[in-house]
Amino acid sequence: MKQVSQAAPILVTGGAGFIGSHLVERLLAEGQAVVVLDDLSTGRLRNLQKVRGHPRLRVVISKVSACAELSELAARSQYIYHLAAVVGVDLVMRSPLRAIQTNLRETEAILEAAAQRRTPLLLTSTSEVYGKSRRKTFAEEDDLLIGPPCFTRWSYACSKLMDEFLALAYARERHLPVVITRLFNTVGPRQTGRFGMVMPRFLAAAQAGRPLRVFGDGQQTRCFCHVLDVVEALVRLQRTRAAEGEIFNIGGTEEISMRRLAERVVQLTGSRSRIEFVPYAEACAEGFEDMRRRQPRVTKLARAIGFRPARTLDQIIQACLPAAK
Repeated sequence: MKQVSQAAPILVTGGAGFIGSHLVERLLAEGQAVVVLDDLSTGRLRNLQKVRGHPRLRVVISKVSACAELSELAARSQYIYHLAAVVGVDLVMRSPLRAIQTNLRETEAILEAAAQRRTPLLLTSTSEVYGKSRRKTFAEEDDLLIGPPCFTRWSYACSKLMDEFLALAYARERHLPVVITRLFNTVGPRQTGRFGMVMPRFLAAAQAGRPLRVFGDGQQTRCFCHVLDVVEALVRLQRTRAAEGEIFNIGGTEEISMRRLAERVVQLTGSRSRIEFVPYAEACAEGFEDMRRRQPRVTKLARAIGFRPARTLDQIIQACLPAAK
């Protein structure tokens, strides 16, 4: 482990994004100095509105791989959170080349920069890597079942899985301290429906009195986790030496069908919106495959850091209401 000054900043790639901006606020509130590296392709400066002008915050607008001072930023940092990535199935389906190149190139660039001084790094991966597995719950050591390359939908999962392989390879061969997290459905203030995320899409429709569009039969289930619970887990893992070289699921465990979620959103918002079922063939690109269930097993996370996401689904929906767009 490299020796660093407590005054050294923490580098957050993708720090102007939905999750990244909440992480940045948390770190600044704890007295840390933070450098945000973000090209604003999916992130937005207004996500950092609460902390813009903070004396311990620096924002660098650049792609990770194109940043001229990347090596210096990594070397001077006490820790790196790598959150920069393409987000949302909709964006992946529209621009698979962009998704693959972004996820691979930016991750390789930050890993190489971090390895020069062995700056510890936390990589955010995704529950998408579990693919089409039909297990009731997903554990970090499970085999993965990803669909064929002729279906664009799986390119995101494969690129993020390759990120994990890259990170662990750097850990083994270059002795880089690495932690990998697989994030399940994360929601909260500042998340938008621009890239197909279901919760802000439902909330925006309900508040506007538009139909809530549920894809397929609505019986597919998901578990949702509040962004502040996710940030809590990320921060604790960064401080846990025993987490290095390991993979952790981070997500809620309260399973709900998309039909029931739509009904719950309508009820909690007092909306008169109706629920509209839309066939996948109409709503998504040809060949789209969805998972029927996606529930994380979070026992490994609880053992490592003594934490389980605690907010209920109703609390999560209520917290998202003012920000739905």
